[in-house]
Amino acid sequence: MVKAFVFGKFLPFHKGHEAMINFALTKCDFLTVLVCCSDKENISAETRKNWIDKTFESFQAIEVKIFNYSENELPNSSVSSQEVSKLWSERFMNFFPDYDLVITSEEYGNYVASFMGIKHIAFDIHRQSYPVSATAVRKDLFNNWNFLPQSVKPYFAIRIVILGTESTGKTTLSENLVKYYNCSGVKEAGRDLIANSNTFEFNDLYLVASEHAKRIDQALNGESPLIIIDTNIYTTISYAKFIFNRALKVDGAIYNSNKADLYLYLNNDVEYLQDGTRLSETDRNLLDLSNRYILQEHHVEIVEITGDWEQRFEKAIEHIDRVIAVNDEKYRV
Repeated sequence: MVKAFVFGKFLPFHKGHEAMINFALTKCDFLTVLVCCSDKENISAETRKNWIDKTFESFQAIEVKIFNYSENELPNSSVSSQEVSKLWSERFMNFFPDYDLVITSEEYGNYVASFMGIKHIAFDIHRQSYPVSATAVRKDLFNNWNFLPQSVKPYFAIRIVILGTESTGKTTLSENLVKYYNCSGVKEAGRDLIANSNTFEFNDLYLVASEHAKRIDQALNGESPLIIIDTNIYTTISYAKFIFNRALKVDGAIYNSNKADLYLYLNNDVEYLQDGTRLSETDRNLLDLSNRYILQEHHVEIVEITGDWEQRFEKAIEHIDRVIAVNDEKYRV
């Protein structure tokens, strides 16, 4: 039986890595993928392992292992150096004493194989098939987004939720932001499933909660890391309390789907417009108080957006740009 291994940081795991592992599987009977994670990196080895496990969950002849190491003991370098390769090869021989083959996309694969006394097969060293690197992804997430497998995208997605009571411009603002950023958008499920805010049943809210979470999960694998979400689970919970005086109990998966990086709350300091399906203005304003109470109860920090329609749009962009900048800095390691 031919046993082979692949190693790397997978920081993050991308489609070039995926292609290399698929290639490696054709060259051996059993493959080990070793996730090498240093003490200076900010994405856990378990997270990276999970990305690969999910991508190859239907494969039998593969295992994913973790190697946590200190940069004081081993050099954190991708340079093709014989000295560095020798140090790493000594560790690899402990992990893989009876392996026949190593597969890499780097020139140093030859050094590693030589020190271990095994064979090296190179895959797409010049990145012709997949012109991407983990460094490129971290430096420019937006332009390299489609090089990420579906298992990875949810981790890096930037979720922006637009909240507020009725007739505060949530839908219009959400649509305008999607156009401005040319990004993914999640429409409010409640608007599609409940035609009139004055006539619906309590159990309808469970359908809304489930459908909205499903839409968010689908958007996570869209064409952009940025997702503008019109309303979320806390508004649905607020309706349950305000209209029926009952608690809407949903499972943890729905809460996880609804987590966001930024919650923009639209103040009700704009003209109320009744389209025939909305609550009365008085109830609309009482719902606003209910929304705020529910958000506070669930420890959700909001950013208040006030002013006219143009001012709301400008303020939203300002806050979203700030989140994007913080996100860029976070992963630029």
